[in-house]
Amino acid sequence: MSHTEAAPPQAGGVRERRGGGSGRRWYANLTVQVLAAIAIGILLGHFRPSLAVEMKPFGDAFVRLIRMAIGPIVFLTVVTGISHAGDMRKVGRVGLKALIYFEIVTTLCLFIGLAVVNLLKPGAGLTLDAIAKGGGGDAAATAVKQANAAGSTVDMLLGLIPDNFIKAFANGDLLQILVFSVLFGAALSAFGEKGRPVEEFLERVSGILFGVIGIVMRVAPLGAFGAMAFTIGKYGVATLLLLGKLMAGVYITMALFVVLVLGAIARSYGFSLWRFLKYIREELLLVLGTSTTETVLPRMMEKLQKIGCSKAVVGLVLPTGYSFNQDGTSIYLSMSAIFIAQVYGIELSLAQQIGLVAVMMVTSKGAAGVTGSGFVILAATVSATGVVPVEGLALLLGVERFMSEARAITNVIGNGVATIVVAKMEREFDEALAVEEYKAHFGEPELARI
Repeated sequence: MSHTEAAPPQAGGVRERRGGGSGRRWYANLTVQVLAAIAIGILLGHFRPSLAVEMKPFGDAFVRLIRMAIGPIVFLTVVTGISHAGDMRKVGRVGLKALIYFEIVTTLCLFIGLAVVNLLKPGAGLTLDAIAKGGGGDAAATAVKQANAAGSTVDMLLGLIPDNFIKAFANGDLLQILVFSVLFGAALSAFGEKGRPVEEFLERVSGILFGVIGIVMRVAPLGAFGAMAFTIGKYGVATLLLLGKLMAGVYITMALFVVLVLGAIARSYGFSLWRFLKYIREELLLVLGTSTTETVLPRMMEKLQKIGCSKAVVGLVLPTGYSFNQDGTSIYLSMSAIFIAQVYGIELSLAQQIGLVAVMMVTSKGAAGVTGSGFVILAATVSATGVVPVEGLALLLGVERFMSEARAITNVIGNGVATIVVAKMEREFDEALAVEEYKAHFGEPELARI
């Protein structure tokens, strides 16, 4: 049955008016502002690279502003969602379905990447001297150290349990925050009516925090400008030409995955992927500018609730997906590992390639949705298997930032689709609310359908 809980308050306390009769100036639209900021950042990075690199603090500051509210928002959404649901069996069922979905889709992504990289062979014909430059070895070695520090699978599972919940919030560890939030929500739900005042208080605090995000989003174009200017200024566009075949392969593969695979999943569950993408276009542009999914997590949680997903489903599925449902990262992992082997002239048998994928099925889980996490996961895979030269990681550093953008966008779309799918599986999706939100958001009758 559909849920009837109220949608979260609009960020900043004022609903953005859209559509033909809104009266808003075109340049006041966040989509236009972010697009313009990205374009200006690219131009500055190309023509004045030294100045563009100095713009990095703008991007870093924006990411920090968003990151400071992520932990509390996840906690409040999960706790109030579970308390409102009042059924821990439902919570467990949602979590299990989400994890099964994540494993199936990410495994499919790994094999898709494997098939495409063997078909295109982007590393064939490239010479090591042509691309291994710029001090990449040191950065690659650092990534390997970070990967090795992650420990075994048992260590990763133990790491889900915070030894200090305050420390979990301080470190921004989403999985630890999620574990604590589920326990807190379960305890609050067990109190019944006695816990109702606490739930109402947390609901109000949640509304205030979404208001904070609304204020921070006003400087989103500045953050996108700073991050994009730094990326182009530091790495330039020349590197893209050198590794253009790999870049094109990764981008096209991820685009086809979104269109064909996620599109088919969306159709099978009765909603339009295209309308959903248009609905979250501002978030996608922000991810493009900043190369990190963290900047849009609060807004995605808010928007998914507005289009009909129950708070409990959003709170459980979306933050978990940030670590366990990295579709774009999975495609990147298999393609990049085989690319390195191709550059070094190493012929990997089908058994060896499947073995790599098997390791990636483990190493791709549990990483945060931050810039560079995919590269660290790749380092973990390469160092764990020993079939691909670890020093080959340096070959990818010149385009890592650009590949991070593709990974992040695909991950955001994949997690949004996953949340809607699980909500529909659980009959925790309010179709009427989705219609009203689309109609209010676009002001177009033909789009007022999920």
